[in-house]
Amino acid sequence: MNHGISVIVFDLGNVLLPFDYQILVNKLEEIEKDLGKNFLRFLKENYPYHRAFERGDISEDVFIQKMLTALNYKIDRETFCKYYSEIFSENREVVNLLPELKKNFVLVLLSNTNSLHNKYGWSHYKFLGYFDKLVLSYKEGSVKPEEKIYRAVESFTKKNHEEHFFIDDVEEYIKASRTLGWKGVQFKGYTELRSELINQGILK
Repeated sequence: MNHGISVIVFDLGNVLLPFDYQILVNKLEEIEKDLGKNFLRFLKENYPYHRAFERGDISEDVFIQKMLTALNYKIDRETFCKYYSEIFSENREVVNLLPELKKNFVLVLLSNTNSLHNKYGWSHYKFLGYFDKLVLSYKEGSVKPEEKIYRAVESFTKKNHEEHFFIDDVEEYIKASRTLGWKGVQFKGYTELRSELINQGILK
């Protein structure tokens, strides 16, 4: 028994695709000592700007120019786009759950992401084909934990709130979904996730 669940909603980053900005830092350090370290500090200090880009409030061109300025134009636009985005790796254990889940559930991807990471970072992963819908923050004009982006999922599925089961590594985002009537679990690893899916009657 799956407790009335008909939709499985997956986060992308650090669930299906772990990411590591140290990869970017290392590439920049090869260009100039401390370039990567200083840029990482800049990103952390300007996190609201990054979040605004994920929400689609800032255009791609404006964002890139600000980043290139922070890098003192030590690299060109195309190199920045690649370095900034090639930070992902595939969590194959979790990805391998998708074809099994696809047999019985609607699958939706719900991600705080941006146009650069989409185009240069993760759009080539074939497992995305298992999803019935990709709900992406920069396209929706909203980021988790804002209500609007969860409602965008429901607008697609046309299912009742309680039929949605959400998997995300950020506890705050799971809590926000629960206030809307969703079920869910904070992702802490494959083993824990699979056990929870079995407990929920989603997997056997």
